[in-house]
Amino acid sequence: MNVSHSTQPKLLSQLNERAVLRVLQTNGPSSRAEVTRLAGVTRPTVSKAVSSLLKSGFLEEFDAPENNRGRPAKLLRLGGATSQVVGLVIDSPVCRIVTAGLDGSLRSDVYREFKTPETYDELIAIITDQIETLSSARDLRTLGVGVSLPGLYDYKEGCSILSPNVPLTNGHCLGRDLSQRLNMEVTVLQESDALCLAERHFGLASRMTDFAMLDASTGIGLGILNDGRLLKGSCGLAGELGHLPMVRDGIQCGCGRTGCLETLASDTAFTRRVSQKQSRDLTFTQIAERVAAGKLCVAEELEQVLEHLVFALVTTINLFNPQTLFVHSRMFDLDDRLLERLIRQTESRALQPSFRQCRIQRARGSKREGAVAGIIEYLTHSRVSPLAPVGV
Repeated sequence: MNVSHSTQPKLLSQLNERAVLRVLQTNGPSSRAEVTRLAGVTRPTVSKAVSSLLKSGFLEEFDAPENNRGRPAKLLRLGGATSQVVGLVIDSPVCRIVTAGLDGSLRSDVYREFKTPETYDELIAIITDQIETLSSARDLRTLGVGVSLPGLYDYKEGCSILSPNVPLTNGHCLGRDLSQRLNMEVTVLQESDALCLAERHFGLASRMTDFAMLDASTGIGLGILNDGRLLKGSCGLAGELGHLPMVRDGIQCGCGRTGCLETLASDTAFTRRVSQKQSRDLTFTQIAERVAAGKLCVAEELEQVLEHLVFALVTTINLFNPQTLFVHSRMFDLDDRLLERLIRQTESRALQPSFRQCRIQRARGSKREGAVAGIIEYLTHSRVSPLAPVGV
């Protein structure tokens, strides 16, 4: 790789800033001396990097608690008191907005939810208004927005190709459009990839570099983390397990075809089955409330959906041989034994060598956390220009 002499100082500064961020992400609040030691660079180098990061809002300096040794020391931490990032989940029937500090901690007092609108222009207008309000209300600098987006998303072009459940985004480049309206960094993740990052940063996969994430919520999607990298395919369309054809002349899917796996094996499929049996439209939340109160039995509908969800797990295990397979679904909230039955039935149908090497667990991360993790990773990595070698 040839880098011009004029570019080298800027690249070196960016690498030093990223090294400082890595130390604080790994070790939490630290003194400048500790950062210098852990980053393996000189004190003047750290001082220059810290100065730049403080100015940009990525870092904050604060007084450590007093001790018996006199004057409290100054510590550095990731931005949060004066800056924030935003996590946005595009979904159906509602979209959600949360905020967090640069350490990824969601702010418990900030949660916005709005009904998914009918048009793309309405969506952009609502999101813009919500985020601008969140920024001005607390007088916080918003460093960027991470978006979890359903459907086929072309990472190369940055555009949504086909979203069966939120079709208003089809053909639009949400990240680019929001970035222009908000005048800030915006990164978009396909929702299964967002769940992978959520599990890695906030869930059970903090030390894992290889695992699969099966999302069985609104639809069916599959995220794969292989050797620490998201498996996206040639242009980002990998993992669309939900559109495997399962039933001839079945229920029409949002993709335009009929009988797709996600019309049979998702939270949405379960909600539809229960609603049909009750002869009224119910939301998943309404069903869960009735089940908890003992006013509704959904054992039959769960078993029907479970049969098809098993197929999704078997397919994932046989094709990708993951060490761990996480399953994201609210159906587990309805029956404590559901996961156990899912594992048992998967064992009876999967290839035994692959199944024995695979641990199946319920996902703990959320799409909101995935959106936040996505923008934090993006902002951290953006401290290094595209000229930097891959893997730095």
